[in-house]
Amino acid sequence: MCSFTGSIPAYIGNLSTMLDSIFADFNRLTGIIPTTISNLSDLSAVSFAGNQLSGTMHSVMLLENLEELDLTQNNMFGPIPTHIGALTGLHQLVLQDNNFSGTIPDGVGNLSMLEHLMLENNHLSSTIPESLFHLSNLLELSLSHNFLTGSLPSGFSSMEAIDIIDVSANYLVGNLPTSFAQNGLSSYLDLSHNMLQGPIPASFKGLLNLEVLNLSCNNLSGTIPKYLANFTYLTSLNLSFNKFQGEIPDGGIFSKNISSQSLMGNAGLCGAPRLGFLPCLVDSHPSNKHLLSFLIPILMITLGAIAILLYLMNRKKNRKQSDVMASIDMADVISHSLVSYHDIARATDNFSDGNILGAGSFGKVYKGQLNDGSVVAIKVLNMQVEQAVRSFDAECQVLRMARHRNLIRILNTCSNLDFRALLLQYMPNGSLEAHLHTENKEPLGFMKRLDIMLGVSEAMEYLHHNHCEVVLHCDLKPSNVLFDEDMTVHVADFGIAKLLLGDDNSMVSASMPGTIGYVAPELAFMGKASRKRHVFSFGIMFLEVFTGKRPTNPNFLGESSLRQWVSQAFPAGLINVVDEKLLQGEEITRSGPRGFNHPGNTSELASSSTAWNVDFLVQTFELGLECSSNSPDQRMRMSDVVARLKNMKKDYSASIATTQGADDH
Repeated sequence: MCSFTGSIPAYIGNLSTMLDSIFADFNRLTGIIPTTISNLSDLSAVSFAGNQLSGTMHSVMLLENLEELDLTQNNMFGPIPTHIGALTGLHQLVLQDNNFSGTIPDGVGNLSMLEHLMLENNHLSSTIPESLFHLSNLLELSLSHNFLTGSLPSGFSSMEAIDIIDVSANYLVGNLPTSFAQNGLSSYLDLSHNMLQGPIPASFKGLLNLEVLNLSCNNLSGTIPKYLANFTYLTSLNLSFNKFQGEIPDGGIFSKNISSQSLMGNAGLCGAPRLGFLPCLVDSHPSNKHLLSFLIPILMITLGAIAILLYLMNRKKNRKQSDVMASIDMADVISHSLVSYHDIARATDNFSDGNILGAGSFGKVYKGQLNDGSVVAIKVLNMQVEQAVRSFDAECQVLRMARHRNLIRILNTCSNLDFRALLLQYMPNGSLEAHLHTENKEPLGFMKRLDIMLGVSEAMEYLHHNHCEVVLHCDLKPSNVLFDEDMTVHVADFGIAKLLLGDDNSMVSASMPGTIGYVAPELAFMGKASRKRHVFSFGIMFLEVFTGKRPTNPNFLGESSLRQWVSQAFPAGLINVVDEKLLQGEEITRSGPRGFNHPGNTSELASSSTAWNVDFLVQTFELGLECSSNSPDQRMRMSDVVARLKNMKKDYSASIATTQGADDH
């Protein structure tokens, strides 16, 4: 490393044709690899790792004697050339941490001498070609953090030398191949963050040399095989966030190296009290087994009859659910296709102002219609902004792994040197910001606002406590809460999201502060992002939803703030801070209590007939005030917020029903 800058000069091709190797790692080289490099026909090793090179890799495809190619950590883009299979002498192909897109060419299977294939952290979106698993000399295969789809090929038995396999953080489906264990040589196997299903095959007991096994964040089921306790070399095992059930094995890694974090997210597991799991129920009476053998068939027949009856009764409902699943499948089809810059330009009428849905710090969001008729939201990054690429990468990293009904889905990406775009679900009903602060919008009723904030809190609970890594949104506000055609909440804009590792008290540095008014006060002197800071933003937004006042309202100047204004009114004067649009909402006017319709009539609020309304006002604003407390330690956990809101919604529904029943009489 010599800290060279500038571009690679074209006259590199005038160097001696006897030149065997070029190593220019970890400099600050920019521009493209010049085509004249192909003049150096005897080159066997080329490494430009850790620079800022761009362009495609076609210029090195003519180096027929190439054995090692390392372009790690650059900004190169475009597809991996289909004729890469002509470089039959390659031992090492390392293209990780770039922006390569498209398919993994079948021609890679022709590289019979290949020992290391590293393609992780790109934008590859194909299925994994079967030919890749016929490379008998391959020692290391890393395809993680791409957009690869389909199932894992079954023919692993041909990989006679494989030691490391990492295909984590993709969109792979299907069962675990039984052929994984046929050679038994692998020491590292990471299949985490996919959508794999089914049990761990019995054939895995042949993986006796495993040191690391990570199957976390899939849909795997069944019991944890006891043979894993017999793996002598296994030092790291992660089975978290699947659907495993039954007794946790004893011995081996389960008695020494494993932690509760490696098994969490499997509700059906039992045993291992030291890890916080409940003991398994043991049937100590043999006679009970005979009784069960008699009762179980009868129970199965009964349940089958009930299931058939429920099916017939809910046929119409199931049809509707099928329509929903069909729309999800269509989204998957979009995500598996390739989208180019020209496709996006055509979809947005060449980025016309008439298609702009919104604009932010890092670019604009357009409404677009793809060639197949699908309507999407297209977030185009402003590449002139320094943080735009980091924002793009952060949003991709969060949304490619997170799957929740209240989180917006990333459908596809388009990335090259000068252009970055995200294709997201289109939200036809706009943002919470618009519904709260636009005059011509129909007012949101009290129940609907509760429902909206419940949806947001459930999304945040998932990111805080039920996701494989803790995700901090870092810019939670009404403009980032969007509604689909059914007015279902979707939290969006993860451009400055942070991944947090560790327990509730862990923190990571925050390079961007978020939006003024929603940022926790401790950020000013701690400069950290944390779960508690995230809860503060939720609390401020909660108060905004029920007061109709932005935290940046001109009335809140100097020492005053939205929270302080509500706190001073709490509890006796809350009717004076409630959003007038909420009081005038159709839902409240028609079926709500009488006192709600008269914000100036504070005496009526004290009457017994409307006392339950006072209770709901107090409960509502108490929740917002607790979440937005100036002290991080006094703020609630997001899981507790979800529980509180569910109870409030249930109680409010019951109260409305009681009030309506009284009015009918």
